[in-house]
Amino acid sequence: MPMTNTVVTEHQGPIGLVTINRPERHNAFDDALIAELTDALRAMEADESVRLVVLAGAGPSFCAGADLSWMKRMGGFSLDENRRDAMGLATLMRTLAHLRKPTIARVHGAAYGGGVGLVACCDIACATQQTMFALTETKLGLVPAVVSPYVVAAIGERLARRYFLTGERFEAAEAWRIGLIHELALEETDLDDKVGHIVDALLACGPVAQREAKDLIRAVAGKPVTSELIQDTAERIAKLRASPEGREGVSAFLEKRRASWVPPEPAAEG
Repeated sequence: MPMTNTVVTEHQGPIGLVTINRPERHNAFDDALIAELTDALRAMEADESVRLVVLAGAGPSFCAGADLSWMKRMGGFSLDENRRDAMGLATLMRTLAHLRKPTIARVHGAAYGGGVGLVACCDIACATQQTMFALTETKLGLVPAVVSPYVVAAIGERLARRYFLTGERFEAAEAWRIGLIHELALEETDLDDKVGHIVDALLACGPVAQREAKDLIRAVAGKPVTSELIQDTAERIAKLRASPEGREGVSAFLEKRRASWVPPEPAAEG
C-alpha cells in the first residue's frame, strides 16, 4: 500500500518493498522525499511481518542524487539551516545502514551522489550492467560528506580518494570490481532474478541470527583483535547457541528438516 506519492511501500509475504517514486526527477532527493523515505524504512523496521527490505527506484533511474530545485533552495540557506538540512540526509543514511533487517538495493539506470550512499548503506546490492555511478559533489564545490562513512566502508579509502576527488562517472562493472555492487544483471529484466536469488538465500537463514550478524560486523570491523573483542565474540555465539532460534536451527539441521523460519516451497502447479 502506498505511504505517499513519492515513496511507495508494499508487502510481498515476508518481503518489504520500498520504492522511490519520483521517476520524472530520476528519483532525486529533496527534503520531503528524504523524510518520507526515512519514515518508510522505520515502518518496515517496526513491522514484525517483514523479514527483509528491498529498496528500488521507479522509472529510468535508481536515484540521481540531489534534486536541482532543492539545491537552489539550499543555496539561500543559512549555516544553521544547512546543518539541519544535512542532518536529514544523514539520518536517512544511518537509518538504512543500521536497519536490523537485511536490506537489498535493486539498482538500475543511474545512482549518483546520495544514490550511491543508499547503495552502500544496503547490506547487498544488485545492479544492471548498464547502471552508471558517480560521486559528483566535488564538481559542485562540495563533498559527499554524509554518505562518506558508508561509501568508504564499501569501497575502501584508496578508491574513495579517486572517486571522491575526480567526480568521475563509472560503470557497473567497475562498481562490482571495487565492491560497491555484489551482483550484476545483463538487463533490467534479469535484475529481479538476481534479487530473488538473494531473497531466497536470506529467507533460509534465522532472522535473529541475521540481526545479530549485522551487529557483529559493526562490532568487529576495523577493530584490533584484543582480549576484550575475543571475549565479546565468544559471548555472542554462546548466547545464540542457547537461544530458541539457535536450538531450533541446530535441531533442524541434525534432523534433516526445514527450520521453522524457512518459508514452505510453493505448491507444484497442476
